[in-house]
Amino acid sequence: MQSGYPIPSGRCQFELEIKRSKFLCIAEHAPTPASAQALIQSLRAAHPGANHVCWAYIAGAPNGTDMSMSDDGEPSGTAGRPMLNLLQHSGLGEIVVAVVRYFGGTKLGTGGLQRAYSDAVAGVLEIMETTLKVHRAPLILSFDYALEAKVRHVLSQFDVTDEHFEYGQQVTLSLRLEEKTLEDCAQRLTDHCAGAISIQGLSDKAST
Repeated sequence: MQSGYPIPSGRCQFELEIKRSKFLCIAEHAPTPASAQALIQSLRAAHPGANHVCWAYIAGAPNGTDMSMSDDGEPSGTAGRPMLNLLQHSGLGEIVVAVVRYFGGTKLGTGGLQRAYSDAVAGVLEIMETTLKVHRAPLILSFDYALEAKVRHVLSQFDVTDEHFEYGQQVTLSLRLEEKTLEDCAQRLTDHCAGAISIQGLSDKAST
């Protein structure tokens, strides 16, 4: 089971010039198609004099299907496709890349354009910083007040986020836990509490 995948830490920019044509490549985190389109539209607004704003994105896991691309007026297959191919082979997820092109007066030909757009994306990927996207799943724990110290001790040994305690007749704790450690954590909680704990969520699909 894949425990996670790298995603962009923030916006990154790379520029190259070929026969006086400028290629400005911007990469950014894009967890959804809408966030990818937001970057593309912002670049169109910021570069009204550009001849083309070509783009590609993978809005999800690297092996997912939520992806798209555009040549934005360049000859078919010379921009969006090579850009997306690089993303698909990068192992990155939740990423959008857009290349703003200012035409320099000399045509590059289809092969030249493919290399230019590929080089622009390769350049930004080489310098871009990434973080690991971890698959997490929700858990809800219910237990007696006397067991709270034991529960906290067990959870301190795991990568837990979004903890929320509610105190009623029992303690109810909602949290998110790295998916691959779910069963191990549940078993330790059950053992330390001698079975006197309710654990909901083990059968849920992990979410991120």
